[in-house]
Amino acid sequence: MKILDFGSINIDEVFQVDHFVRPGETMSTLGYAKNCGGKGLNQSIALARAGAEVYHACMVGEGADFLVETMRESGVDVSLMKKIDAPAGRAIIQVNESGQNCILLFGGSNHQNTEEYIRWVIDQFEAGDILLLQNELNLTDTIINCAAEKGMRIVLNPSPMNEALTKAPLEKVEYFILNEVEGEEIAGGQKDPEAICDALLKKYPGCKVVLTLGKHGVMYKDAETKATHGIYDVKRVDSTAAGDTFTGYFLACLAEGLSIDVILEKASKASSIAVGRPGAAPSIPTRQEVDTTDIEPLNL
Repeated sequence: MKILDFGSINIDEVFQVDHFVRPGETMSTLGYAKNCGGKGLNQSIALARAGAEVYHACMVGEGADFLVETMRESGVDVSLMKKIDAPAGRAIIQVNESGQNCILLFGGSNHQNTEEYIRWVIDQFEAGDILLLQNELNLTDTIINCAAEKGMRIVLNPSPMNEALTKAPLEKVEYFILNEVEGEEIAGGQKDPEAICDALLKKYPGCKVVLTLGKHGVMYKDAETKATHGIYDVKRVDSTAAGDTFTGYFLACLAEGLSIDVILEKASKASSIAVGRPGAAPSIPTRQEVDTTDIEPLNL
C-alpha cells in the first residue's frame, strides 16, 4: 500500500522569544534558526521515519531545493514534486520559553497547483492507496474529488482550518485527524471531545475521527470503536511538529495493519519525543527511537 502526501513544504524561520510579540511591539529575539517545514513536509518525513512507503507531491518554489533534499534523505519519494518559478512557502514561527508557538504562514508555491498537475499525480496511484491532505494548498477540493474517483482512501488533517475547507467534499474523507479547535469548527460549535467526535460521525457517516487533545492525549472514535491514549512524560521544548509527527506515525502504523490501540500508542509516543526537541522536521524521531525509547505514558 502506497501513501501519497499531497502537501505543503515551507522554509521555516524560527525565532526564540520570551513572550509572543504584542501589537505595536518591537522586541529582540533570543535566537534564530532556518529550518525545513510545512505540514506536508513534516508529515511526509514522519511517515518515512516511521517506515512507510510515502510519495510527496507539491510545487517547489525558489530557494526550496534544500527542503526536497531533506525529504529525499529521510526516505520520502520526491519524484512527483514539480519545480516552478515562484516564491517558496514560508512560515515565521515564534517559540516561547515554555515551548508554545505561534505561526505566520505565506503560501507561496504551495498555492500554485493546477488541475492538470493534480490529475497527473493521482494517476500514479491505485484504488486502496492512501491520500493524506492538510489545508496549506490550493485546490484541496479538486484533489479530494480526483482521489475519490480513483478509489483512494482519503485522510484529512484540516489545518489551518478555514471557511473554504468546510465547503470541500468532506463526505469523501475516511479519516479526520484534527485538534479540538478544528473539530469544534467542523462539528458546528461542539466543545466536548466526545461530542465533537459524535457530531462528525453523524455529519459524515462512515468516517473515522482522530481527535488530538494536547496535554490530554488523543481520542479515536468510529461507528463501532472508541479508544484513547495519554501523552508521555517529557520536558516540553518545542511543539511545532507534534501534530505532524502524530499524523505521520498514525498513518504509517495504520498501513501496517496494526490495531487502533497500538497505533495510538506509537503515534502518541513519537509525538511526545518530538515535543522534547527543538525545531520541526529535525525533531521527528525514527521508528527505532520510538520503539526503544523508555518513557512513561501519563493517564488521560
